[in-house]
Amino acid sequence: REKIQEISSEASLRQEATGSPGYNRDVPKSGMSRFSIPTGGQAVGLTCTGEDRELRIALSGEVDHHRAREMMDVLDREIDMELPRRLTVDLGDVTFMDSSGIAVLLRAHRRVGLLGGTMTVQHVPDQAGKVLRAAGLDRLMKFE
Repeated sequence: REKIQEISSEASLRQEATGSPGYNRDVPKSGMSRFSIPTGGQAVGLTCTGEDRELRIALSGEVDHHRAREMMDVLDREIDMELPRRLTVDLGDVTFMDSSGIAVLLRAHRRVGLLGGTMTVQHVPDQAGKVLRAAGLDRLMKFE
């Protein structure tokens, strides 16, 4: 419980300090959130759905050093709001991933772990899979 409060407090302080989440969020009535992270070029899309403490996040586009910070902020916010016991990250629409993608997934894994939850990575493209497996992430989280 203290860990959950710590995560929520951290998110509240971050939003108070910045005044804005730093991304565009569209929340239709269906319970699905769509995010577009503007990064001076191709935008990275994230689609989040959550219900019954299960959160599913689909990433699309390039996951690189230009977008990693914003992606981590979005993931942090969604994890703080949903407090998931199970997080699924779908990489099926990722076109490129560098080592920054390792940091994005490790951060999400750590935050879900603090809540006592588990994380699964699905539909990993070949190029991203090489990066993630070389770093040993397949030993920390489940890959499907």
